Amino acid sequence: MFNVKTVEIEWGGKTLKLETGRVARQADGAVLATYGETVVLCAVTAAKSVKDGQDFFPLTVHYQEKFSAAGRIPGGFFKRERGATEKETLVSRLIDRPVRPLFPEGFYNEINVIAQVLSFDGETEPDILAMIAASAALTISGVPFMGPIGAVRVGYKDGEYQLNPSLDEVKSGELDLVVAATDAAVMMVESEAKELSEEVMLGAVMFAHEESRKVIGAIIQLAEKAAKEPWELNLGDGNAELKAKLKELIGADIAAAYKLTNKSERSNALNSARDKAKEYFAAQGLDAQSVMAGIKLVKKIEADIVRTAILKEGQRIDGRTTTQIRPIEAMVGFLPRTHGSALFTRGETQAICTTTLGTKDAEQMIDGLTGLSYESFMLHYNFPPYSVGEVGRFGAPGRREVGHGKLAWRALHPVLPAKEDFPYTIRVLSDITESNGSSSMATVCGGSLSMMDAGVPLKRPVSGIAMGLILEGEDFTVLSDILGDEDHLGDMDFKVAGTSEGITTMQMDIKVAGITKEIFEAALHQAKEGRAHILGEMNKALDSTRSELSAHAPRIETIQIDKSKIRDVIGTGGKVIREIVAETGAKVDIDDEGVIKISSSDIAQIEAAKAWILGIVEEAEVGKIYNGKVVNLVDFGAFVNFMGGKDGLVHVSEIRNERVEKVADVLKEGQEVKVKVLEIDPRGKVRLSMRVVDQETGEELEDTRPAREPRGDRGDRGPRREGGDRGDRGGRGGDRDRGPRRDRGDRGGERGERGPRRERNDDDGPAPEFAPAFLKRDDD
Repeated sequence: MFNVKTVEIEWGGKTLKLETGRVARQADGAVLATYGETVVLCAVTAAKSVKDGQDFFPLTVHYQEKFSAAGRIPGGFFKRERGATEKETLVSRLIDRPVRPLFPEGFYNEINVIAQVLSFDGETEPDILAMIAASAALTISGVPFMGPIGAVRVGYKDGEYQLNPSLDEVKSGELDLVVAATDAAVMMVESEAKELSEEVMLGAVMFAHEESRKVIGAIIQLAEKAAKEPWELNLGDGNAELKAKLKELIGADIAAAYKLTNKSERSNALNSARDKAKEYFAAQGLDAQSVMAGIKLVKKIEADIVRTAILKEGQRIDGRTTTQIRPIEAMVGFLPRTHGSALFTRGETQAICTTTLGTKDAEQMIDGLTGLSYESFMLHYNFPPYSVGEVGRFGAPGRREVGHGKLAWRALHPVLPAKEDFPYTIRVLSDITESNGSSSMATVCGGSLSMMDAGVPLKRPVSGIAMGLILEGEDFTVLSDILGDEDHLGDMDFKVAGTSEGITTMQMDIKVAGITKEIFEAALHQAKEGRAHILGEMNKALDSTRSELSAHAPRIETIQIDKSKIRDVIGTGGKVIREIVAETGAKVDIDDEGVIKISSSDIAQIEAAKAWILGIVEEAEVGKIYNGKVVNLVDFGAFVNFMGGKDGLVHVSEIRNERVEKVADVLKEGQEVKVKVLEIDPRGKVRLSMRVVDQETGEELEDTRPAREPRGDRGDRGPRREGGDRGDRGGRGGDRDRGPRRDRGDRGGERGERGPRRERNDDDGPAPEFAPAFLKRDDD
């Protein structure tokens, strides 16, 4: 029934299996990729015709993680997978970026690529497997895809590169690098690094390229068994004559326009040249499809003029040299009420970056295949249409904004302080107000400055730069700090960010069939020089983190308590911790390890909550004076709460030096008092005294009460009798005959006449030994 074709290879200590013919057989190409116990299905479908007037390539990539793959049920009300998460959007871009340049120019059939994670083993991220599955599905589908590509994740630890490291290995290592490549050259790079050198990063890319060739070989084997017949295409250039005519008509105008350094003036001049071309099309009586083709030819003429000027003459659009950086202006403290802010301007690219500090409850909760996790560092990037002088959609962020924000996040994440040293949730917001070349790198620079302005103790400042490439045959030129037009008309968009000590992120996308090691190395070293220059300009605004947090930022103090005391701080049903929060106004968070974070914008609130908690977890100390509150009045004294969670008894005799007839005449519930710990018995009962403490100053007073006289000689009571031989009382055995009960007033007999009962006075000497400990005097 099934015509199943499979290929298997051993790769990175696991078996990589590619299978087709069993699942999704109505798609143009479908591959089930398995690595370990992770399984991804990728299906490709392509439209057989092109819509009238369409002049672009509508490739759409969707990556989706099924919660059932990890044996989980989605959270939320609907309990099903819904809109794409940030991670799914980023992986969709990872698949799209390296395959898009491998379709021939002029191919406009719509293609849909859908990759779904069906099984997840919890060890390795499924994104690499999804990229491989997509490459294999496109290769066997018959569409004009000039692949295949291979994809690899590389880690770096203890001086060694790691192939497809596990999730734990990535966290503990120094590098998380994803590379996609054809057999001949690298197509895409995405990474996060802990300040690694250019040499280490280049070595990682080359290591990845070599390993990707093994995957490419497996895909080719599968294609030899199961590939469909390739599509027949007629993409020849039949407009050579029209192109020559247009170049003659508007070539000089375009060349002049690209000599204007101001973007607005340049755009107006180019629009005039394009209008001139449209008038020519109208005069020739061309149909709509021919006009669309003519407009694309105008764009090709623009690219030819710009690329030739750069490659042959070293002349860039705005007159700079190939290594020159545009003017930079940076300022911090730009906004008065934010916790930290910066305005970063580089040429005609500008970003307002703000940093907001929050407590643990502001962390972002992420529900994914690995379960619930919490992120304490967020970076959000916004690109409104006015930043490029256009009218357009303004609303929720698109894929591009999500991708640019994550790139800046990767650049800044490695230099953040440890959570134990800076227990804040950090949100960086980047609003692009002007754009003409690499707003994501402006976000890196502005984000670094705004966090330093907020008092976030970064390891070092981070700067970023975007590099470009013009490649014609064997000749190439690398451009530093590219403009938007140089990005559109060039062959590479290569972004590098890092500190003075090394690279923290590197991202590369190309529009040609790959770049060589020589080009990659040249771009890396040229980017290093550019980053150093930009960092120097940033340091003019702020070269180190501010020593104090903003007055508007919350303060957080961390204390560590013994795990056995966690229950005492929380209380039954959270009663105690809720009372602390309600009474002091501070936020209190406690984890399973006994780490407590107290936060508030008011230092007094933090100190009050801290003192309360320490009072709960500390042990009372005999002889020490504490602040307390009366919580209960009884006939023989008052119970006082002190140290937050402890109660002790102030006996009526310890309230004042003079006699107190009624406790309620002196004290009332809720009254603040100062007490000294007199005694803690073996059962933890605490005896307190007020009379030896000055209730105004809290200083200890000298005990002026005269010592009680010792009791007189009570006589020899004789030896204690054994068993029931106790006179008329008889023994305590169960068969004794006690006889009729005597009147309590007449207890004579052999016990002797005791006479009237005396009234006990506080000065009658020490309490008998059998009295409870809290009734004993301090001088016992």
